[in-house]
Amino acid sequence: MNLCARCAQHERTCCQWTDILVTDGDIQRISTHVDRADFWEYRRPADPDAVKPQPHDPNWLIYTLRADGTRPQLKQQPSGDCTFLTPTGCSLPTEVRPLICRLYPYNYTEQRITGTVPGCPLYLLERGQTLSQGIGIQLEDAKRWRQQLYDELRAGSVWHENRHPL
Repeated sequence: MNLCARCAQHERTCCQWTDILVTDGDIQRISTHVDRADFWEYRRPADPDAVKPQPHDPNWLIYTLRADGTRPQLKQQPSGDCTFLTPTGCSLPTEVRPLICRLYPYNYTEQRITGTVPGCPLYLLERGQTLSQGIGIQLEDAKRWRQQLYDELRAGSVWHENRHPL
């Protein structure tokens, strides 16, 4: 059993308490897979830390937050769960999931992966198991997804709305 499944047995998971930012690329991939586009919306992040400047990632808010304080996010069920969360986990294949979801629980900046985010219950890893083994994500995949995330953020509509003419 992987770390995410063990987490779901012990506590609320990241799929149940996190606002999921989506890029224009995420929206396109998911829309193609589910054959609809009503799964996302512009909404203010519920977590106040999501709108604070990030000293080690100074472009994050420029790339992700519109002038009105909203950002593109997956809709949530009335319970707060992700719209794609089912009793058996995410209904989306890995390569279709939002890049933010694929990267979790890695912490990252525009330049690199920096560790793991607080909140992921690493104590649930089996003895001797690495994070990569526990979540079934190879570090090389995480590095590729981080690069893809920032490429899509820089190409995205939010960043273009925030750019100022020279």
